[in-house]
Order: sequence, then structure tokens, then C-alpha cells
Amino acid sequence: MIADRYATALFELADSSGSLDQVAGDLKTLQAMLRESADLRRLVDSPVLSREQQGAAIAAIAKAAGFSELTSKFLGLAAKNRRLFTLYGVIASYLGRLAARRGEKSATVASAVSLTPAQQDALTTALKAAFGGNVAVEVKVDPSLLGGLVVQVGSRMVDSSLKTKLQHLKLAMKGVG
Repeated sequence: MIADRYATALFELADSSGSLDQVAGDLKTLQAMLRESADLRRLVDSPVLSREQQGAAIAAIAKAAGFSELTSKFLGLAAKNRRLFTLYGVIASYLGRLAARRGEKSATVASAVSLTPAQQDALTTALKAAFGGNVAVEVKVDPSLLGGLVVQVGSRMVDSSLKTKLQHLKLAMKGVG
């Protein structure tokens, strides 16, 4: 998989230069930017834009965001090689490698509304207690859940969303009639 190869190369370069955390921070910022900006997603996914256009745009974004030199060069190389579309996988793979190196488990939490910092801290504490050790938590907002949370740690998933509960109720009611 192309994204894994790029993530491995970036991870090894960051490790050898002692900038694993800095690059991880840059990638988390980029991940949030991709999630929030439809224009940035179009830039990354567009086959219509030339290498030069993508390269110039991603360089400007990296500079404005204050990314490290390594991250900026990596993004430039990905644009030059027409591989910006792999960024989603590269980010996930890099952060996964970093979590594995640290002995962390990664958890993905989806909620209907944004969680407050206090709620995120309480959730992280509860997950650490439940799974033992460090847990890196990524929080996403999914308004379609209506309420509650969907928590996934590895292959285990706990779905306490209102959407799922309503679906179960709907199925139960169909069985009665």
C-alpha cells in the first residue's frame, strides 16, 4: 500500500532526526484541516490540478500552518509525485506507528456534538482504566448519531448512540406487528 510506504519513510526520517512528536503534531493539524475544509480535500483529491499547482498550494498551507521543515518537504514530495490523495492513509499509518512505539492503544470516539475538554479528559481517563495503559483518543463529531457515543478501540466497539438505539427499537417494533 502506497500510504504505508510513505508513512514508513516519514516515520523513519522523523525518528532519525528526533522529530517524531513534531511531525505527529503537524499531521494531526493537517488531519483536522482536511476534516474541516472541503477546499483542501478538493486540492488533495483533484486529478485536474497540475503537480506545480498542488505543490504551490500545499507549500503555502504548510508555511501558513507553521509545519516543520520535514513535514513541509514530505508534503512537497507527495505533491510532486502526485500522491497527495494518500495523505489520509499516511496520517493514520504514521500515528498508528507512533502509538505502537509508545505502547499506546488508539481509540476513535464519535459523538453527536463536540466534547468539552473536561469531557474528553474524563473519557480518556475511563478508557485508560478500562483498557489499561496509555490510550490515544481521537474524537470526531458525527451529528447523525443524534446523541451518545460510539467508541472503538482496536477491534472492539461500543455503540451507545441514540441513532443505534432507535434502529434497534424500530426493528423490535417491526417484529411485534
